[in-house]
Amino acid sequence: MLELDRDVVIVGAGPAGLTAARELRKAGLSVAVLEARDRVGGRTWTDTIDGALLEIGGQWVSPDQTALLELLDELGLQTYSRYRKGQSVYIGADGRRTLYSGDSFPVSEATAAEMDKLTALLDSLAAEIGATEPWAHPKARELDTISFHHWLREHSADEEACNNIGLFIAGGMLTKPAHAFSALQAVLMAASAGSFTHLTDEDFILDKRVVGGMQQVSLLQAAELGDDVVLSSPVRTINWEGDAGGGTTAENTGGDVAGQRVTVVSDRATVNARFVIMAVPPNLYSRVSFNPPLPRRQHQMHQHQSLGLVIKVHAVYSTPFWREDGLSGTCFGADALVQEVYDNTNHADPRGTLVGFVSDEKADAMFELSAGERRQAILASIADFLGEEALEPEVYYESDWGSEEWTRGAYAASYDLGGLHRYGKDQLAPVGPIHWACSDLAAEGYQHVDGAVRMGRRTAARIVAAADRTPAV
Repeated sequence: MLELDRDVVIVGAGPAGLTAARELRKAGLSVAVLEARDRVGGRTWTDTIDGALLEIGGQWVSPDQTALLELLDELGLQTYSRYRKGQSVYIGADGRRTLYSGDSFPVSEATAAEMDKLTALLDSLAAEIGATEPWAHPKARELDTISFHHWLREHSADEEACNNIGLFIAGGMLTKPAHAFSALQAVLMAASAGSFTHLTDEDFILDKRVVGGMQQVSLLQAAELGDDVVLSSPVRTINWEGDAGGGTTAENTGGDVAGQRVTVVSDRATVNARFVIMAVPPNLYSRVSFNPPLPRRQHQMHQHQSLGLVIKVHAVYSTPFWREDGLSGTCFGADALVQEVYDNTNHADPRGTLVGFVSDEKADAMFELSAGERRQAILASIADFLGEEALEPEVYYESDWGSEEWTRGAYAASYDLGGLHRYGKDQLAPVGPIHWACSDLAAEGYQHVDGAVRMGRRTAARIVAAADRTPAV
């Protein structure tokens, strides 16, 4: 068992935790990073499966993700553009397959007009409400107490338009059914990307990938930190106390940090520190015993945050056969089993890779099947878009983050109906020496690696400022 004394202990070695640790070290503070897994990277994971390099977790970089782009540059990592030449494929509500070019789905004029109307409404709300404090807007409660499903239908009677617009946030981002989260949560998702239009533009939101894989963001930062990163070491207990003058109760939330102390106990290390950063998704906070317990407000809030469910499907072929047919590999179908498909071929790889996504209730149905039946059904859905050659990949792999012990869902946490306006203002409030940092709590870059980097930097800066007022351990 390691016995360590540090200024800051970080729970979680994903992009948020490692970025925070790196920034704290730059500021002259000592750190220890405790990670439950036997690897770093959190919800980013680049691995070789049956000879194919696959991005099992988060992978894309968009132009607005400036914090991530800056970090990639610092780390000497290169990016490359996603393949997008050729026509896209759309399967409509009637099951008809249509090829198209450009940004707009090949739907009827009436449906296209309704989609444009809904897009304009969401763009307007995203601009008006913003990503920083959506819970503080006068419309917050109104939008947070109606599901996104019903909000769409309040503004349009065109079911295909509602399902297509819903796809980009429900299945595409939050990976929950549109009836399970609020219109305010949808607006936050749009605002975090700059606009709802950005979410509908796959050439923007899915612009580039990292040569060699996104996990390198964590691997390279961890290499800089060396032995200060302790793997296979899940945190079990956090013992903390606040300022002696203000008492050591759980209601002391860190106004005066002069007397704060924390001891973090994991499977391989005990770390005594002045501060702790919880750099894991909110659904994992309850895996740790806090002594004294967290405030009632925190307990309530965490019970209203949950991750969604998605199967990320990787299919690798000897060649990118769809390109020979003049297709980009980009496919959409709100009613299809696999709602989205993209060309995910690796940099300089002669083989072709497709990635597809099966979300929320459709993923539930797939997990009721055997592995063989599930593979057959998923590949058949991809083949509906791109032809029978899709049925026979050389490598097939399903990323199932819902079964990951130290994640338990994807892509990030969101609030249940009514939770965002009720609890959002408190989600980043420190509790004594305990701070919170993850992409799930970000404004810009919410649920993306960019958001994790932003949160790591922001939390580190907050602790550096507080450390100036706190005596060393």
